[in-house]
Amino acid sequence: MPAGGRPTVRSRRLGNALRRYRETAGLDQPDAAEAITKSVSKISRVESGHTSASGLEVRTLLDLYGVEDPDERARLLEWARRSNERGWWIDYQASARSGYVDHIALENEATHIRVWEPALVPGLLQTPEYTEAVIAIGPKKFPPEKVIELAKLRQERQRRIEEDGATFTAILWEPALTALNAERKVRDGQLNHLLGVGERQNVTIQLLPARASLVAGMSSAFAAFSFGVEANVEAVTLENPANTNVVEAPEALALYVNTFDQLRSVALPPDRSAERIQELLEDGTPPKEVEP
Repeated sequence: MPAGGRPTVRSRRLGNALRRYRETAGLDQPDAAEAITKSVSKISRVESGHTSASGLEVRTLLDLYGVEDPDERARLLEWARRSNERGWWIDYQASARSGYVDHIALENEATHIRVWEPALVPGLLQTPEYTEAVIAIGPKKFPPEKVIELAKLRQERQRRIEEDGATFTAILWEPALTALNAERKVRDGQLNHLLGVGERQNVTIQLLPARASLVAGMSSAFAAFSFGVEANVEAVTLENPANTNVVEAPEALALYVNTFDQLRSVALPPDRSAERIQELLEDGTPPKEVEP
């Protein structure tokens, strides 16, 4: 059973993939159960992520389903091998809700991360001071020591986009920066940090102009994750004050991919975005908008 008695991100992704391949092959759960000489309930629990599958069981099922691609087979076998592995973020589990832990697990595995944020600087781009300010004014009140711990967790997450890490693309709606009314030191530190991180080869930061309010209103904040060489989105997370939800249904993922592409087509290119951030830093008040 996955650690903690609940599906882990890896076990759930493995189960979803095995279910999709089974359905594509036109087989039912009894067919799969017979192939690995287990019960139908075992297949059901593997496909829901509640039970781990051994490497031999995964190989047998992939043979049955006609999955021959060596890279895909290797990827699913790796998920099976690591389905119960303890992630570094478990040390923070007492402070972070379960949905947020799932988000971190996806983030930690991803090769490509795409984020749309209309209201705040994305977590992977926040300075510790900005993070503490955001947490402190949030709807849930935390004692000072927990604010510091949650801020530290967010900083730990940022290792994923250090140089040579995951490819990271963030689109921010401009008011998230022009309306940033934190202390000047916090504000300037955050803007300088965006300029510095944006110079990394694996990081792209783009601003959606304030005037593009209709486009910005298409969707609330979300993060999209890809896990292979190709940037095919396999999971999306949506955060709200109560929880973080994971979206994995293919038809829903397609909508988020289209939304991100539309946002990116209207956003300023990276170099113009950096110029805009520099203007905000130097002027301290919202300057005249930069044309794409």
